Amino acid sequence: MRIIKLNAIDSTNSFLKEMIYNEVVEDYTVVIAQHQTRGRGQMGTTWQSETGKNLMFSLFKDLSVHVVEFPFYISMAVSLAILKALQQFNIPDVRIKWPNDILSANKKICGILIENVIKDRLNSTIIGIGVNVNQTEFENLPQASSLKSITGVHYDLDEVLHYIMKQTKYYSQLLQDGEYNTVKNEYEAYLFRKDKPSTFKDANGNLFSGFIKGVTKYGKLMVTQEDQIVKKYDLKEITLMH
Repeated sequence: MRIIKLNAIDSTNSFLKEMIYNEVVEDYTVVIAQHQTRGRGQMGTTWQSETGKNLMFSLFKDLSVHVVEFPFYISMAVSLAILKALQQFNIPDVRIKWPNDILSANKKICGILIENVIKDRLNSTIIGIGVNVNQTEFENLPQASSLKSITGVHYDLDEVLHYIMKQTKYYSQLLQDGEYNTVKNEYEAYLFRKDKPSTFKDANGNLFSGFIKGVTKYGKLMVTQEDQIVKKYDLKEITLMH
């Protein structure tokens, strides 16, 4: 496994993307940065992080050896890999907030940004991961937390990375072996607020109640509403409020 460590970069995902187009990149290559000037999250959001305190890296996954028919399975596998790695450090009540935020005690501790690289077909993916590890102050981010804030323990970033990579390889192998149902069932078992009465906001700003039942193979969230009809929502169509 090749690990490239950088002091500062605009975005590790962008750096890795440029590498892919300029050279042959080894499977599981990792680009890790002490500081990102333009770290990105889902839906165009920015990722804030104090220099050297958190784990910010991008991972190259070669998919040419096996076809992933439904790309959301990659997101499920990576989410599970991080969740399982954090459980190794006894982080309490770790859950996945759809589609792939990682929470502990209802606070966000990790975000994932997956960018698929498509040439003739989906042949590789760049997985950007930001884990709040040792940072303890988050200005104007009331829902953010970190491993250290939750447990009081100071963590070795390389050790956290090691466990995440170990679990990522495990779940990638499950996909390669065609164990899609295993990955999906486990992902759904850890879904935040699954089968609990929850409030959602739709794209028009309207609030409604429902129960999260699971996800489709395309990554849509399945929500049972008051009329007992299960509706499926894309990321841009719905927001889980509480």
